[in-house]
Formats: sequence, C-alpha cells, structure tokens
Amino acid sequence: MLRALLVLLVAIPIATLTYLSVAQEKSEHHGDYDACAKACLACQKECDTCAAHCAKLVDSGKKEHAVTMRTCEDCSAICATAAKIVARKGPFSEVICHACADACKQCGDECAKHTGDPVMKKCAEECKKCEKACREMVKTPHVTK
Repeated sequence: MLRALLVLLVAIPIATLTYLSVAQEKSEHHGDYDACAKACLACQKECDTCAAHCAKLVDSGKKEHAVTMRTCEDCSAICATAAKIVARKGPFSEVICHACADACKQCGDECAKHTGDPVMKKCAEECKKCEKACREMVKTPHVTK
C-alpha cells in the first residue's frame, strides 16, 4: 500500500509536467498558425490591390504589367485559401503553406522589379512577410493529441 502511494506521489507530478509541456508546445504552435493566417490575409489584400492597380496600368497601355497583374491575382487566391485553412488549423495547413510561401516568393520578386511604384513595393513587402510567416509555421514541429 505504501509503495502504491509513493508511486502515485511520483507519477502525478511527472504526468502533470508532461501535460503542461505538451500544452505549452501546442499553444506556441497555435500562435504560429494565427500569425500565419493574419499574414496571409494581409498579403491577400495587398495582392488584390496590386492586381487592380496593374489592371489600370495595362489598360493605359503598359502591357508589361500584365504579368504582375496575373501573378498578384493568383497569389491573392492562394493566400486567401491558406488563411482559411490555417485559421482553422486544418490538416492541410502545411501543404497550403508550402504553396503559399512559394507563390509569395514569386509574386514578391515580380513586384519588386518595379521599384518606383509604391503600390507594387507595398505588395512585394507583404509577400515577403507572408512567405516568412508560412515558412516559420511549417518548420515548427507539430504536437499531436
């Protein structure tokens, strides 16, 4: 009986510490999900703004902006989808974040080519932030349970 009581006295604190450790890791990772979802939404907004801006430029005869317009449209769609999936901590969060990071890299690089345009500069900056947030979320180890 004494032995069973001693085992319980040792086992309960160990179990509690283990639970708290897992809960803290899980909570920290959920913070990564939230930060990533917010970055994706911000990027989606800027890409939509930039796509509309590029459409006006194309309409005014600056056909070289057709590529950035289409890049921003696609990046915006990917970011919107990523934000939805990551916000609900869906099982495909890692998959969409890899795709989102890659799309943001390409879109940001394309917009950064137009250094004199403040709208495109802002889009490139948001793409870079989103790419970073997605890569951070993906590299954080998942805690199951």
